[in-house]
Amino acid sequence: MSWPIVGIGALASIGRDPEEIFESLCGGHSGLAPLRGFDKEKFKAGHLFEIDNRAEPGVDTPGRATEFLLDAVGQAARDAGLGEDLSEVPVLIGTGLREMRSLELWWRDGADFAAEQLHFGPALRARFGAADTHTFSNACSASLYALALAFDQLQSGSVEHVIVAGADSITESMFGLTDAFQLEPPGRLRPFDVDRKGTILGEGAGAIVLGRTPGDRKVYGRVRSVGMNCDAHHTTAPDQSGVATAIRQAHTRAGVKPADVDLVMLHGTGTPLNDEVEVRAMREVFGEHENVPLVTAIKSMTGHTAGSAGVLSLITALLAMAGGRIPPVTELDEPTENISAMRLVHTTPVRADVGVAQINGFGFGGLNAVAIVEAAR
Repeated sequence: MSWPIVGIGALASIGRDPEEIFESLCGGHSGLAPLRGFDKEKFKAGHLFEIDNRAEPGVDTPGRATEFLLDAVGQAARDAGLGEDLSEVPVLIGTGLREMRSLELWWRDGADFAAEQLHFGPALRARFGAADTHTFSNACSASLYALALAFDQLQSGSVEHVIVAGADSITESMFGLTDAFQLEPPGRLRPFDVDRKGTILGEGAGAIVLGRTPGDRKVYGRVRSVGMNCDAHHTTAPDQSGVATAIRQAHTRAGVKPADVDLVMLHGTGTPLNDEVEVRAMREVFGEHENVPLVTAIKSMTGHTAGSAGVLSLITALLAMAGGRIPPVTELDEPTENISAMRLVHTTPVRADVGVAQINGFGFGGLNAVAIVEAAR
């Protein structure tokens, strides 16, 4: 069983729609820039992957995560031919922090912000008439958890379409935490590099529309499965066994073997522990086929976009399958020994025919999720 993806939408620091983002990724363009919304004097680090939509530089405004979400959902709905009326379409949103940045601005600066705006539902209802909305605050795997529920809803026959989205804006408290425990600011986000120093936060939103039948619409690909678990191994440290189990579950549910997977979108946060555990789990699962799939990651150019990371990687995989072009991991000077054993795409894009892609998403607390998608053929 698989479900067609008939609409996509996205925005990030490197682009305002899926095609612009994908071209930026293939061109190796980074969205890292000096701080725009926070006081530079309060932090050691001076750069983030922010979406530059503020009316006045240095002056932050509430509701930005909601703006990102509405933009991405609107793009995807229009692309799928659903228009502006989503009253009959469930909208499932993955996020890390919802509108917590707005709460900070309300508490500290007295910004105009109501408690009900913390949830994305009211804004989705006001803009699209969406009556059935659910928010998953599952850290960095949130949008892939939302995808799992969408798969189940379609399989049950209860709906004709489901929108899966992810959105996050950077909060000052989260930035402050990362700035405090990273004694030396990373400078660059360098996934799988021997000298990687840590992650850098990013902003973004993405959305896809899944339908029971494609009709005469463009099909970007088909979702075959989502494997997920919560291993609860540690608050922040990932567990190789839990990660490997989620990958195997996704393969089993999709009816694929490691040798069938052509491309893996790695989670690739650029932190010393997460990168190494992810690659070791990959090598454990793929075994003798560890050099079969091409592997890449996008966070070196988009930053760690939290709840939207999974769906942004999924959209990247869809466009890579459609065009036969795989964007590279950038900022990679010296690959680690474990990643060097795999077919890592870095420095420049590569041409490849991709029929099956795997998308990894791993969050705090062992919230692991892995999706398998196939090309539209």
